[in-house]
Amino acid sequence: MDKTLQQYDAAIAECLALFGRKAHDYGTAWRILRVSSLTDQVLIKAQRIRTLQEVGESRVGEGIRPELVGIVNYAAMALVQLKLGVVDVPDLSPQQAEERLREELAAVRALMLRKNHDYGEAWRSMRVSSLVDLILMKLLRIKSIEDNQGRTLVSEGIDANWADIVNYAVFAMIRMDEGA
Repeated sequence: MDKTLQQYDAAIAECLALFGRKAHDYGTAWRILRVSSLTDQVLIKAQRIRTLQEVGESRVGEGIRPELVGIVNYAAMALVQLKLGVVDVPDLSPQQAEERLREELAAVRALMLRKNHDYGEAWRSMRVSSLVDLILMKLLRIKSIEDNQGRTLVSEGIDANWADIVNYAVFAMIRMDEGA
């Protein structure tokens, strides 16, 4: 489990470093986005990964890993938006936004530890393509819940699906680092 925590934390640190650089450049303009807009943004990234996996080449020069980093960051932004709500004008400094993301990602990490215990690190035997497919499935679930105005009968809410997306993307990054 120590190896998993080191790998997981390194992947999250990579994502947060990029978030911090982008927040410096762009500010926190993302605070105006509705969660459904973040859902669509992540869907585009996940579909691009799937296309790259199937076609085997990128014509815009960016590969799979940058898209996974983007998925982690956008999913964390969605978790922040679910907690704070959408605003008309960005209301957080880049430092405040990064702290909010850190808080959400810490909660997602704690969830990963609980699930990893129960599932026995089953993700380590999964293909990156399967992890991407699970991300796509979770996104379709989120879209369905959003289309139903958040009402579910027996399903977990949107936040649980976003947390799983973060973890699947981090697992995919780790598996790629391991040469899978």
